[in-house]
Amino acid sequence: MAKGSKKQLGAFSVKADKPKSIIICESAIDAMSCFALFPDCITVSTSGTHPSPAWLSKIINCNIRIFCGFDDDDTGNSIANEMIRLYPDIKRLKPQKHDWNDTLISKIQSE
Repeated sequence: MAKGSKKQLGAFSVKADKPKSIIICESAIDAMSCFALFPDCITVSTSGTHPSPAWLSKIINCNIRIFCGFDDDDTGNSIANEMIRLYPDIKRLKPQKHDWNDTLISKIQSE
């Protein structure tokens, strides 16, 4: 991060033309991998695990389903639970593997 940057204000996203939902991921690679698996969604990276990034309150009432797709590990599950506690309309969506990149790789290898 550049000096003076505010990690909580940043995000990386991949957008569908007519999104059905938003999936919040931990990293940019996970957001891209998740989008490859769910191309009808918007995927957003928090650049780490944050239960309440500054931009989340702006999208929470956009009349679109929001999922927390953090990694399926202790940290990801803990922060996802905290996010859902703060924003009860957000639902949990766990990757089938450790993260969305591993899930995408596994899917490609099995084809």
